[in-house]
Amino acid sequence: MDSSWFIYALGFLAQGLFSARMIVQWIISEREKRATSPTIYWMLSMIASILFFIYGWLRQDFAIMLGQVISYYIYIWNLRAKGIWEGISSSIRYPVMVILFLLPLAGITFMLMHEGTVERLFQNEGIPAWLIVFGSAGQVIFTFRFIYQYIYSRKRGESLLPSGFWIISLAGSAVIVAYAFIRHDWVLAIGQSVGFFTYSRNLYLNFKHNETTTGRA
Repeated sequence: MDSSWFIYALGFLAQGLFSARMIVQWIISEREKRATSPTIYWMLSMIASILFFIYGWLRQDFAIMLGQVISYYIYIWNLRAKGIWEGISSSIRYPVMVILFLLPLAGITFMLMHEGTVERLFQNEGIPAWLIVFGSAGQVIFTFRFIYQYIYSRKRGESLLPSGFWIISLAGSAVIVAYAFIRHDWVLAIGQSVGFFTYSRNLYLNFKHNETTTGRA
């Protein structure tokens, strides 16, 4: 069996989970009449991030891997902020948290142990340097939404998805879609394109919620 089928199946599975998190979050937000931050959103994000990191490695795509490592830890923080660990006994909670925390580091160590990793990621003839920079810039912008979300939520003591999160999502997604088309990576292109509607809709819901709240005040 051609290994490319496995790689693309893994990529579509990861993107399917990313899309599922957005659909679930959007449905819950429509009910609440504002953009919400449900626990299931962060759980699906964490699982999908692990799978997509592996996909990036198999595709020898540094831009994809970079974005997943940074956002992964923010997913864990949001799960902690949602209190997901509180109902689990400490004998199980702490080992699981340690494993989850070390997982990306273990993955990076595993890659570095393979000879030629740096050359495959940064000196790949199939991906020119300018495209690596362009794709990485898109991932940095897209990942910055979670950094922004983390700072915003941390200041307020709870996990939230503010309007700025959705604005940055739209900007970063546009760059990544362009990168994906250049790379002929239809997994990335389709996955990111799906998000445009939910990002825009959540931004609208936040706007209407803030407008209603201001009107009542």
